[in-house]
Amino acid sequence: MRTRRSLWIGALALFAFALIVLARFPAAWALGLLPAALSCDAVDGSVWNGACAGLMLQHRQLIGNLTWRLHPARLLAGRLAAHVELTQAADSVIGEIEVSPGGDLFARDVHASVHIGPGLLPQLPDGLRGAARAELARVEIKNGRLIDLRGHIEAHDLAQTGATTTELGSYALSFTGAGSGAALVGELHDLGGPLDLSGQLRVTPEPGFVLDGKVAARATASASLVRQLQMLGAPDAQGRRSFSIVNTF
Repeated sequence: MRTRRSLWIGALALFAFALIVLARFPAAWALGLLPAALSCDAVDGSVWNGACAGLMLQHRQLIGNLTWRLHPARLLAGRLAAHVELTQAADSVIGEIEVSPGGDLFARDVHASVHIGPGLLPQLPDGLRGAARAELARVEIKNGRLIDLRGHIEAHDLAQTGATTTELGSYALSFTGAGSGAALVGELHDLGGPLDLSGQLRVTPEPGFVLDGKVAARATASASLVRQLQMLGAPDAQGRRSFSIVNTF
């Protein structure tokens, strides 16, 4: 009887010890789980609630400082979920992120504010400057493809810099979701500036996108911008020219 009691006490003590270790599991121990291209200058906290200062891509490009707070209950469903905040100077991305065992990603309540400049995205033209904000209720990526997006993205005070600077204006892109089996389509329009622009952006499976729309120069457009629009061909009766942009990632 005494032996059995001792075994129970020992088992409970071992279980309590395991819980303490899990609760205080240092974030640094989990660095091996990061993709090979990512690294941290300094790690603090636990794997459940921690921070990575100086998150780097391929030891060259500084992404920013990352903090996270895991949601343990989602582990019971076999999914890794956390509240994450990524900051770099005045830029920030904050949201709820969930990743499945197969690598599919689901995000909600994403709020982002970033400056557009060198190194932000390789797909952006060199010399493009401005600021972007996003309020996204839902983002879903499956098998490397964006399959659902609901929210609003704005780009403000865009300009193409180089030998001279060309002001491009401000724009908004809104998505209401893909629906059942439907294509994911966003509505694009200007928020003022040198261009009167509207169009639709359709996400394609490659992954990539097709942007179709119409554009006209306003009185504030620079001479160089007007010349670029003339290369699109003759305008319609309303003075607007059609354009189409296709891109893959």
